[in-house]
Formats: sequence, structure tokens, C-alpha cells
Amino acid sequence: MTGDGGTETGREAAASGRLQISNRPARGWSILPSAVMCAMAAGAFRAPHVLHAQSVAKTPASTASSPAAPALATTPPQARAVVDHQLFNALLKQYVRKGFVDYDGFAKAPEFVRYLASLNQVRLEGMDEDERLAFWINVYNAYTIQLIISHHETESIRQINKSLGVLRLKGPWSEPLVHAAGRTLSLDDVHHRILRKEYAEPRVHFVLVCGAMGCPPLRGEAYTGAALVDQLNEQAKQFLRASPTKIRFDKNRLLISPILMAYRNDFGASRNDLARSIAPWFDGEERKRLERGRVFLEATDFDWTLNSVAKAKARGVL
Repeated sequence: MTGDGGTETGREAAASGRLQISNRPARGWSILPSAVMCAMAAGAFRAPHVLHAQSVAKTPASTASSPAAPALATTPPQARAVVDHQLFNALLKQYVRKGFVDYDGFAKAPEFVRYLASLNQVRLEGMDEDERLAFWINVYNAYTIQLIISHHETESIRQINKSLGVLRLKGPWSEPLVHAAGRTLSLDDVHHRILRKEYAEPRVHFVLVCGAMGCPPLRGEAYTGAALVDQLNEQAKQFLRASPTKIRFDKNRLLISPILMAYRNDFGASRNDLARSIAPWFDGEERKRLERGRVFLEATDFDWTLNSVAKAKARGVL
């Protein structure tokens, strides 16, 4: 979520156009929560910052050929390029607690500087869509952390590059601080021009963390192409079901995060489509009501307090 408040965010979402979920049928909303707790792919992380070619098919063992049936030449297995996020994965495990961020820890870690530098060396050619999508999600979340620590912000990300009197600055999300895949970008570029425009995957709104309490919790591991389906679904469940201050039923209303309201067109053409899209993560009568699409949706207040470990401790939630 970007922008200064729900109104500005809504304008940004509208300006970026609408994405259709049907463009990604292979892993879209047909994956129900019963699959959410599937085991994550093991051994996905290798040496830091290196592009690897992993075999997607094993070469058959050679066999003796008969005179009547000469051996056929075998084609080498097709390789799939992947990005190694091992350093970021280790940092997230160390400095993220229940979705809250130890920004001081990231600021003092030389591994974080190395990881950010490695992102600019990545070339996306030869990678499948899941691998590229996981890459850009990690880029967004990592550089949001970098934005906050580079400005020594401790209260709210909205304090960065804020308006000063009649002078209106561009805001935190327009700063061209992202260096990834050989490109210089802003967080807005990554969010709207890449993730929302190039990938019809509305579940990114459950994983992009804008540095505020109102955002989804930051996952304590890096996203990878191999595990992306499970990771997206787990984050959707976490955000939709385990965050009652953001999303909850209240009689005939579904109080819903301003993130989903602002980007509801990414889930479909109407609010009813949004309700049906999130229905699989609910149970019982609530799920039935959402599937029917006959739910009055109302935005909750968005909390822009920094999602830091320090703030969480001050509130008594950590």
C-alpha cells in the first residue's frame, strides 16, 4: 500500500488500471486454505547472491542399446534460473518478530548492504513467472526497510519526504532508491508499474509491507519461486483471519482493510467480486455470505505507526 491515506491511495490504484485474476489461473484463487499449510519446499536457499541453474527434469540413466534399436541422443535437461535470497532470508529470520521489524538490526547488518547490492546484479531472463514475482516482492519489502533506516525514521514512514508548508515533496514511495535487475526505480514503480501491471496476482496485497502497522505483517522468510504459492496463501490467511483490527465481520458489515478497498479492482470489477475472492479464507456462514457477494464492505482506519519491534513492545503486542 502506498500513498498518503486512503483517498490518495485510491487515486493511485485507479490510475494504475485493473488487473484480471483470470490471467493467472494456474495458481489463482482456486487454491483453497486447505492447501495453505502444505510443507514449504526444502533446500531452496543456496550460496548468497548467485544465479543458479536448477534442473527441472532428470536425465534418464543410460542403458545398453541393442543392434536393432540404436541408442537415441538424449537432450540435456532444461535449466531454470533462480535467484538466491539466502542473505535476506537469514536477516528476516533474525530481525523480524511476529511480523514486526527490528530496523536497528537491519541498519547494523553488513549482510543487508550486500543483499541490496546483489539485487542489481540479477538478470531476470530465463526465470519463470513465479521466480520473477518472488524477486520483485523481496525487492519491494527489502527496499522499504532500506528507505526507513536510511532516513532514520522511528515514528511513521509518512514522515519521510513529507510536505513542508506550501512545498509538497514527492513522498517516500517516489524516491528513486531501488536498484534492482539493472534498473533504478522507486517503490511506486515496483508496486504499480511492475507488480500490479505485469502480474495479475492480487495476493501481492497480502505480502507487500509498506512499513506501517496497518500493512500485512512482514514474513520472517524471503519469498521464492518454488514456495510462492504456499507463501501467498499463508499470508492471505494471516492478513484476512488473524488481524481483527484490520478485517472483521460486524453484524451485516465486513470491516475491511483500506488496502483491499483501495485496490479492489485488482480482485475484480466490483466489491462483490472482492468479497467472493477472499471467501475461501473464511468458514461457515461468513464464507457463504462472501461467496454470495452480498456483504456491505466498509474500510477500517489505517494505522500508519511504524511497524517496528520498538513500537510493538510499547503497545504491549510483542
